[in-house]
Amino acid sequence: MEQKIHYLRKFDTSANLITIKDLDESKQKLIPDSWHRLFREQDIRVRIDMLLEIWKKYVGRELSNLILYLTENIDDIELLEIEDSDSKRYSILYTIKKPNGGVTYYEGRNPQEEFHNDELEQNWDKIPVTIQQFYENVHNGFYYYASVSMGLVPLEFVTFLGDDDLDWSIIDDLKEPIQIDLNTSFGFFSNGMGSYIAIDYNNCNNRNATFWSAKLQPRYNIHFWDHVDEWIVIGFE
Repeated sequence: MEQKIHYLRKFDTSANLITIKDLDESKQKLIPDSWHRLFREQDIRVRIDMLLEIWKKYVGRELSNLILYLTENIDDIELLEIEDSDSKRYSILYTIKKPNGGVTYYEGRNPQEEFHNDELEQNWDKIPVTIQQFYENVHNGFYYYASVSMGLVPLEFVTFLGDDDLDWSIIDDLKEPIQIDLNTSFGFFSNGMGSYIAIDYNNCNNRNATFWSAKLQPRYNIHFWDHVDEWIVIGFE
């Protein structure tokens, strides 16, 4: 436990692993009822199964490969507490076995927590329902803990591609005319190196998405969930 805490605090000095009993009444209201039930379960395998049932209920088809990998490779799930400005936020820390025999840590944030992303908040109802369901019922982002990447990022970190502060020099080097409107596009998946799987909410029928990068040529008309599903699993390697 001490070794894990030491690792977590390399990236956030406030990180702490707690039990459900450590939460006072006001803090208990911040997390979903389903989390209360699963963290009161003493059998870790039953606890993991309960959590995966939530995944299956809301994104069982969309993230089938990821769910299968998690089913076979989750070693532990714990309640993570992080100091966030003047309050505390709560996540589930996943300890996941890697193919090489080691472990990696992924964070699944609380789907009930508030987020501050003005552009996304104004257009949230235009985002595909399956994406809304994941963020509102499973996790507000699921990603590699150390870098907050290689997964679906928290809503506050979802990149608005039309942000004037972003430098998309790739636009000058496009081999064909741009096929999305950056002012209606958001990058939900990030690889941490300037590449995203993005949704243009004016062109997202049938989960239609775009691979958008600061350095590489875009790829249009890819399937949002298929690529997210594949890339998160690749990240475990």
